[in-house]
Parts: sequence; structure tokens; C-alpha cells
Amino acid sequence: MTTVALTLLPAGRTLHVEAGSSILKAAHAAGVDIEATCGGRGRCTSCRVKLVAGAIPPPTIMDEVQLGDALVREGYRLSCQCRVSDAVTVQVSPPVDDRTFQILGGERPEGAPVPVRKAVVRVTLPAEEHHQTSDLEAVLEAVGGTPEDCAPEALKTLPAALRAHGGEVTVATFGSRILSIEAGDTHLHKFGLAIDIGTTSVVSTLLELESGEQMASASSLNPQAVFGGDLMSRIAFAQFDAGNLRKLQMRIIGLLNQHVEALVRDSGVPAKWIYKVTIVGNTCMHHMLLGIDPSHLGLAPYAPVMRHPLVLSARELFLKVNPEARVCFLPIVAGFVGADAVAVALATRMDETPEIRIAVDIGTNGEVLLGSRDHLWACSAPAGPALEGAQIRHGMRAAMGAIDRVALAGGDLALHTIGDAAAQGICGSGLIDAIAVLLDAGVIDWTGLIELDHLDRLPPPLRARVTKRGEERMVILARPGEAGATQEILLTQDDIRQVQLCKGAIASGAAMLQHVAGVPDDKVAELMLAGGFGNYLSIRSALRIGLIPALAESKIRYVGNAAALGAQMALLSEPERHRAERIARSIEHVSLAAHPDFQDIFVDCMNFPR
Repeated sequence: MTTVALTLLPAGRTLHVEAGSSILKAAHAAGVDIEATCGGRGRCTSCRVKLVAGAIPPPTIMDEVQLGDALVREGYRLSCQCRVSDAVTVQVSPPVDDRTFQILGGERPEGAPVPVRKAVVRVTLPAEEHHQTSDLEAVLEAVGGTPEDCAPEALKTLPAALRAHGGEVTVATFGSRILSIEAGDTHLHKFGLAIDIGTTSVVSTLLELESGEQMASASSLNPQAVFGGDLMSRIAFAQFDAGNLRKLQMRIIGLLNQHVEALVRDSGVPAKWIYKVTIVGNTCMHHMLLGIDPSHLGLAPYAPVMRHPLVLSARELFLKVNPEARVCFLPIVAGFVGADAVAVALATRMDETPEIRIAVDIGTNGEVLLGSRDHLWACSAPAGPALEGAQIRHGMRAAMGAIDRVALAGGDLALHTIGDAAAQGICGSGLIDAIAVLLDAGVIDWTGLIELDHLDRLPPPLRARVTKRGEERMVILARPGEAGATQEILLTQDDIRQVQLCKGAIASGAAMLQHVAGVPDDKVAELMLAGGFGNYLSIRSALRIGLIPALAESKIRYVGNAAALGAQMALLSEPERHRAERIARSIEHVSLAAHPDFQDIFVDCMNFPR
């Protein structure tokens, strides 16, 4: 086997890799993170590197398509496409600071029945040797239950706890299960953790179980994204490969433990007092966290391995809270409609109201719910990662410097960036705004084509931004110096097509549920926009491009991170957790691809409203 030297900057690590290996796979194998939003298929620019020493390999067709001629000439290549045949040194893009991203947490839920009980009891210790009893039996006599109800971990602390305060101990229980036995009176100290694992971001919230008070919150990008920005990319990475599945599982467990450390540090709450955890997420995230092979989720008929709610100990999941804490996974509906959709229904009370409402959780793996207390329908609307910046020429996530709002002012484009920082690229909300503005101005027609035949109708400043280079039509959003940009930021014809695919998936999901349920727009009482992305986009722009049903703006509202809120409700209340199971079983799953009318509906939703 011939090996060559591959040096990765700025880390300065030199790897000896097999000749012909791609830079991306070699880096991942060595534990060096290079983000590959499209899963290493050459369909985005997130994994680009710059070759700074050694023979620069000729560009592939995907390098030319994704990076463009200028970057290719500067020595940039897609690391997933670039194969090493000689010793080279490459500059890896620096990791993006998670703290600059807009990630929406959950609101504080109202108080509810507390699931974990901590009872203070005084236990009489055996006084004589011939008294045939044990410390555990003495505790059970005071609190009830059987020896099988006591967690093994609690037995380790039992003798010292009983004798520290003359027999006064606090017993923490979940149902009949004894989770811990602590010396003295600690009955006020009981906390829980609600976790929402999304394809793109992860939100963890620490709550005081008695009052529901939020003690601290942590949010991060999902670290699995280095292996693919969308679910199918990650499934392909893990498919029938236990080693890769283990990497994905350890990535998310590692992040959750980082969140626990941060929450403990910020709140001052010891990890041993976290007794309950609830976890929601789409079906793929659920399976990967549990180490369940998701391969068949990516193959028709897309059946999950399990759907039922699951309760484990934290020890079994290697989660660094109280080892005997109960980790509760909410149930899955079917296919890619997971526990996060159930949590949205739980939080929005869709199953209780007489009016028909729609909830749209817009994300990489979007989900749509429709219904009332009479009936609920749900479908998966896989928008893909385009609105997170993937497969967009100058796309990026909603981080510092991303163009997040676009308007038309004085006959020209007016741009706003996150943090008022210098423009680096454009994020999803900015894309939707830009397309809405260009539709209104007549730059883009209802089919999504950038019009070049009637430029004379445009105001001169806007007219100067619409151009064609070679065979590629584009709009110059920012020139060097505008909005602090150091290079041109473009909206290309292909970018618009990617957004059309994305919005077509979401819009057709809602349209299909309305079609199946026989619910026209005028019968919909309310549309709720959920999820991190849904709460940052402009409702007016979303309506203009046809991303959501054409309802009156007064009928549309933001509901925050409803999945995270539903997880918190299930954390604070066992009746709510059990209600989630009933909701999951009552939802009718609509498989879009299998419906005979879907293709026509999807094609219609790809176009923009005239």
C-alpha cells in the first residue's frame, strides 16, 4: 500500500494516508472535523479546503460547479472530491463558533404534577445484633416498596446516609423506583433535563421539578453534521456500518454530556440531583442516540425499528446525571415523523381544540401537523439543508455576518446582517426575503426564472444587479464593500431552484394534509410556525413565495421551539408524558410519496404564487 503525507492546517497535523484517499475521509478517520453538509457528495461547499503546498490536483467537475472558477484558480477544492496522490498541505476552514448561531430554546412551561418525589423519613436503625434486618429493609418499612424497587446505586450510599443524621434520610423515587437515598433533608433539591435533538441543532434545558423554574439552558449545533447536513446523508454514512453508527452515537452523547457540564456550572445544581430526563427528536436522531441501526429508515417503506415510548436509566445511555435518573424517550408516530412532532402537538394542544389548526415545524427534516380534537394528521416534509446554507452558492447558517433580512428601498436592495457584522453570506431567512423582494420587483417570474428580457422596467440600481455570466443567471446581492462584504455575494439561478425544492417540500406537505383531510384554506383557524428557523423568517415573505398556505397574516403566529416546550411539559408532568403516548397513537401518518396525488401537488408547490 502506497502512502502519502497529508498535512492539515491550522492544527499542523501530518497524516500518512493511502494514496487515492479523499481528504475528507482521511481527516474524519483521524478525528479531524471537516464539515460535509451534503454528506460528502460534492453538492455543497462546506468541506472546501485550500491547498497551500504540494502539487494541486486538477479540479473535478463538482469543484467547478460548486466553487466557481475564481476559487478553483486560488487553489480551493472540495475535500470530499479531492484525492491525495502526492504530499500536500491544506488549510481547513476554521470551526464556526456555535455561540454565534441563532438557536431557539424552549419557553418555560406552566407548573404541573411533579414526577419525581423526594420524601424525608426517619429510619430506626437496628439496635441489637440478633435483630434480623437490614438497612434497606428499614428504609422500605418507612417508604414502602420491595427490595427490587431500589436501584443498586442507591445501596452504595445507604449505610453512610442512614448514620450521618441519626436515621434522617431523603428518599428520591420515580413511581415505585427508589433512585437515591441521601443523608438529611434534601427534599427541595430535585431537577430534570429536557432535550430536543434536531438534525441541525440541540437544545437542553434544566428545570426545577417542583416549580418548573428554568435554571439554565444550553444549545449547540448538532455535531453529527460533519457527516452530513440532512438525515439521508447521515443514514448513508451509518448504513450497515456499526463503526460509523457508533461515531454518530458518541458524537451526540458527547454533546449532551457537554451540555450537562455547562448547565451544572451555570446553575450550581449538582448533576446527582438531576433525576429525570426527557428526550425528543425525529426518528433518525432517536435511533442514532440509542445506537439503533437506521439503515431501513432510508429504504422503502421507511419503517422505524421501534415506535413505543422508552424509559432507560442514565447509566445505560452514559449520560452524566444521576446514574439512576430515568431517561424518557417520547414515542414516534411513523416513518420520519418522530417524537419531536408529538412534542409539538403536546405543546400546542392541537388534540384538544375544536378548530382545525396547522403546525409547521420548518427545519432540515420538517414536519407538518393538521387537525383538531376530532382527528390529527401528520407528515414529514424533508426540506433538506438548503435553508441552513447547503447547496447555496454563498449560503451559510444563521451566524454572525449572515444576511438575514432583505428589503427594497430606493429602487435597490437593502441588506441586514446578524449582529450588524460584515456580510459573509446569506442564511435561510435572508434567502426567503430576497426571493420575495425579487418576485415583487419582477426580477424573478412565477416559475423561478431570473428574467433578463425586461430589465428596462427595473429601477437602475436594481437593474445593475441582475446579470448573466456565461450561461448562469444571477443577482448580485452585495458587491465588495457593500454591507461590509469582502467579496461578491450572489443569488444564482441554481440557488433559487434549491429554495424551490425546499419550499415545495414544506408547502406540499401542508397542501397534502389539507387534501387528505378535505380542509380548504378558509377552514383553517390558525397556522403555527414552530422550530428555530420558523421563528426567524418573515411571515409576509413566507406567504409571498408560497412556503406556507395562503392564509390571512392574522391567522399565522410563531409558537417558538414547540418541540422543546413539549419535552419540558413531559418532564414536569407524568400525565403529560402519558398524554404524549395517546397523541402519538391517535395521529394518522400520511406518506407523501405513496399518495397518487402527491406528484402533481409537489410540482404545483414548486412554483411561486403569481
